[in-house]
Amino acid sequence: MTEAQPMELLTPTADCSHCPHRGDRLAAGRCQPGDRCVKAMSGRQIERFFRENPDLAQDYAGDDFWERRAIAARYISQQRLLEMIGDPDEVVRRVLAYRLPVEELHRLIDDSDREVRITVADRLPPEQLERLASDSDYLVRKYVARRMPPGRLFRMICDDDREVRMTVARRLPEESLGLLLHDQEPEIRRIVAERIQPEALNALLNDPDWSVRVKVAERATAAALETLVYDPDPDVKEVARQRLREIQADE
Repeated sequence: MTEAQPMELLTPTADCSHCPHRGDRLAAGRCQPGDRCVKAMSGRQIERFFRENPDLAQDYAGDDFWERRAIAARYISQQRLLEMIGDPDEVVRRVLAYRLPVEELHRLIDDSDREVRITVADRLPPEQLERLASDSDYLVRKYVARRMPPGRLFRMICDDDREVRMTVARRLPEESLGLLLHDQEPEIRRIVAERIQPEALNALLNDPDWSVRVKVAERATAAALETLVYDPDPDVKEVARQRLREIQADE
C-alpha cells in the first residue's frame, strides 16, 4: 500500500523562469505558482489567473491548450470573441455560444456540436428559431419547440421525436390541437385531451388507450359521457359516471 503523496506534489506547478508575466504580475502578487498560474496545466489555476488578470485573456485566444483558450474566452471582450468562432475545440465554442452578442449567434447555428446549438436555440430571439426547427438532434429541436412562437409550431407537428411532439402539444394554439388527435403516441393524445375544447373530444371517445379515454371522461360534454359510461375499462366508466352525477346535480 502506497503512502499518500504530499499535497504539494499533487498540485500542478509551472516553471516561472521563462514566463512572460514573471516581471510584472508575479512581482505584483497577481499570480502565484501552484495557485493562480496561466502556464499550469490546471483549469482552476488558469481560472484564478484570469480572474485576477482579465486584461491578459485576449493574449491566450490562440493558445495551444484548449482549456486555456476556453477559460480565456470567458474574459475576452465580445468583439474579440468573433475571432474565435472557428476554434477547433467544442468546449471553447460552447463558451462563445453563451457570450457572443445575440446578433452574432447565427454564426453558430450549424455548429457540429449539439451543446453549442442547444445554447444558440436557448438564446436566439424566438422569431429567429425556425432554421433550427429541422436540426438533426432531437434535443435541439425540443429547445426550439419550447421557445418558438406558438403560431409557428405547425411545421413541428410531424416531428420524428416523441419528446418534441409532446412539447409542441403543450404549446400549440388550442384551435390547432385537432392536428394531433391521431398522433401515434398516447402521451401526446393525453395532452391533446387535456387542452382541446370539450366539444372536440368526441374524436377520442374510442381511443385505443384507456388513459386517453380517462382524460376525455374528465372533460367531455354530457352527451359524450353518455357513451363513456359503457366504456370497457372500469376506470373510464367510473370517471364518466361520476361526472354525469355531478352535471345532473348542478342542473
